[in-house]
Order: sequence, then structure tokens, then C-alpha cells
Amino acid sequence: MPRERLKNYNTDSLSDAELLAILLQNGSHGENVIDLGNRLISTFGIDKLNSLSLQELMKIKGIGLAKASKLIVAFELSKGVNSGKICEKVVKNPSDIANYYIEKLKDFKKEYFIAVFLDSKNKIIKDEIISIGTLNYSIVHPREVFKEAIKNSANSVILVHNHPSGNVEPSDEDYRVNKVLVETENLVGIKILDHLIIGNKNYLSLGV
Repeated sequence: MPRERLKNYNTDSLSDAELLAILLQNGSHGENVIDLGNRLISTFGIDKLNSLSLQELMKIKGIGLAKASKLIVAFELSKGVNSGKICEKVVKNPSDIANYYIEKLKDFKKEYFIAVFLDSKNKIIKDEIISIGTLNYSIVHPREVFKEAIKNSANSVILVHNHPSGNVEPSDEDYRVNKVLVETENLVGIKILDHLIIGNKNYLSLGV
């Protein structure tokens, strides 16, 4: 039984299906919980399963409201834990930031504009979502970026936003926003080090 294996060993000794089985607790009619976990993984994979909504989960055979709710809560808690992993890291090049956000934003269906605040030694103080847009558009005002930078006593900022389409080619709006933000940095004295566009397993630096 997965719970006994977890008790006697640790999570490394359990397969993904067994971990799901512990979370789901029981199977459905004609299918035990391990088989249910295996079916979910073979059909969707953990990454895709992680991105499904409550309604989408409930459409899966053997997944009702109770099981779907447990999955949603578990995945959201996992995102919350992972969101803090970037803090305290020292940024040496754009890939230090880009690789983290390629993974973090890969399943997002809207455009997120994020500011990463650094101290004088390029150590990350905090990352903050500045705005959430539509599939193709995010509204960003310099005031929101630099207000958070000042509040967090940041020495510099790295800007990050995703293109849900996966294409990292900058839009005219990307160039416009970048230009306005760079012009504003001279007024507030907080340097923008880079502006990264995150796509599907790749990124592009707009530079500053």
C-alpha cells in the first residue's frame, strides 16, 4: 500500500501514480486507486494534469468533485511553495531568471508581467506580479513597477513577461512598454537590468 511505503521509506520510493493514490485515497467503480493514478498520468502527464481546471478534472472518468478539489488544492499549494524558490538567488546572467520562469509560466493561458527585485549585489529580494492581461495583451504602468521596487528597497529590477502563444517575438506593445519603463528608471534611480520575454521552452532578452 502506498501509505505504508511512505511511512517506511520516503516519497522518493513512490511512483507518481502511488503519490496520486495517497492524495485521491480511493478509486472508482471497477478501478482501484493505483490504476486510477496510472490512467491519469498516462493520459495527461503530471504537467498537463497540473494545468486542468476543477471543471476539466471533473469530466475525467472516476474524478468527482471531492477528488478534483484535492488535486486542485495540492497543485496550488505546490505552486505556492515553488514560487519562493527564486528568492535569495544571485543573478549572474539572464538565463538564471529565464530558466525559472520558463518552467513557472509554461502552462499560463494569460500574459503575466512580473518584476524581479534585486539588491546591490544582484541577489533577488522578491518577485512580484505587476499585471495579468489577456491571451495576447498585458497592461503595465511604470508606476506599479517602481512603486513595488521602492517598497522593497530594490537597487535594480529585471522585467519578465510571458507570451502564452509560445512565440517570443516582441510585439510593438512590448517595445513601447520597454521604452517607457527605461525612460522612467532615470527619474527614480532604480536600474532596469533586463526585460525577458518567456515563450515555450525559450526566451528572448529585449535588453534595456
